[in-house]
Amino acid sequence: MSVENASVVRSVRRIYVTLTLLSTLAASFIWGINTLFLLSAGLSNVEAFAANAFFTAGQVLFEIPTGVVADTKGRRMSFLLGSATLLVSTLLYLLMWRIGAPFWGWAIASVLIGLGFTFFSGAVDAWLVDCLSSAGFEGDLESVFAKGQIAAGAAMLTGSVAGGFIAQATNLGVPYVIRAVVLAISFVVAFFVMKDLGFTPVQGHGALQETKRILKASIDNGLRNRPVRWLMLAAPMTSGVAIYAFYAMQPYLLQLYGKENAYGVAGLAAAVIAGAQIVGGVAVPLVRKIFRRRTSTLITAGIITAAGLALIGWVSSFVLAIVLLVLWALTSAAAGPMRQAFINGEIPSEQRATVLSFDSLMGSAGGVVIQPALGRVADVNGYSASYFVSSVIQAASLPFLFLARRERASSDPIRW
Repeated sequence: MSVENASVVRSVRRIYVTLTLLSTLAASFIWGINTLFLLSAGLSNVEAFAANAFFTAGQVLFEIPTGVVADTKGRRMSFLLGSATLLVSTLLYLLMWRIGAPFWGWAIASVLIGLGFTFFSGAVDAWLVDCLSSAGFEGDLESVFAKGQIAAGAAMLTGSVAGGFIAQATNLGVPYVIRAVVLAISFVVAFFVMKDLGFTPVQGHGALQETKRILKASIDNGLRNRPVRWLMLAAPMTSGVAIYAFYAMQPYLLQLYGKENAYGVAGLAAAVIAGAQIVGGVAVPLVRKIFRRRTSTLITAGIITAAGLALIGWVSSFVLAIVLLVLWALTSAAAGPMRQAFINGEIPSEQRATVLSFDSLMGSAGGVVIQPALGRVADVNGYSASYFVSSVIQAASLPFLFLARRERASSDPIRW
């Protein structure tokens, strides 16, 4: 690699880490208190998780169209639109909380937040991989994704803890104000430093035609690509459960702790996930030494997380629940970069953003159904029962991971 290309690689890594840090920091200010925020607005458990389901429904609806934006107008444009959409929808959330809006208002705003995140999904990873490829990068992608995960974990740890204690010291609306400010900063930074390298935006022939073309390409390189297909089919279960388990942990921890207004404790759930992301990213080199294949990592993680969710539902101790949450989060975090590297190694650059968005769509589709269903279980039988059911759903994803392993994909072996 030439000196010039090495400089480009370093610059791309820095930008990727910076944008990941800023966007995650902005989002994480409300992650520790979002469910409590919705409940304080007068929503029931079913309505609160239904609002989250509308968020994931927004992701399902817009993953492909926003993937078209990333693959035709550029990854930079997609990121900027995502930042702007999240800024507006966050302010809308805050307004509705102040005026006591009806549920349909929360549903619309949640769909808009889902739209904002779909502009990010796929586009940022695609931007990174394409830029590195154009500079002749020959290293392993896990190391780069791991650095991004560490940055995201640090940002999430900072934002979620700060958001919880800021809400406790002021009110549940202030973290949303801070989130809006950081989103504005993220937009400005991306506007000046993000450039599409190694990818020439395709000039489409109309939005509908281009959507059809790219949807077909994403299916051909996704669901019809056997190694990728099995991971995509597992995504609705793993992602749907993960979203519910994370957001339900906020009121569940407060229930176990015994103080309903201890919002700082509620933020602890997000802080644990954040710390796990950091440790999981750091642990990637160790994981690469333990396992010979990426699917082996995913299968092991699936077994551990299913068991962890069942135990979280079984214990009645606040401390034990935190310990099990750490185990669940660490395992998921360590497997994340492996899954990213596996899928990225099996799809072409031209459709990378769209296929990754389609993969995210599959996970979001599971969340649309699973979140309100588990919310109903929590309303009727309590949070403990909902975690037992979550464990069963998580375990149902394992057969698909074994099928992915049987394909012996070129990106499956961990090479040194």
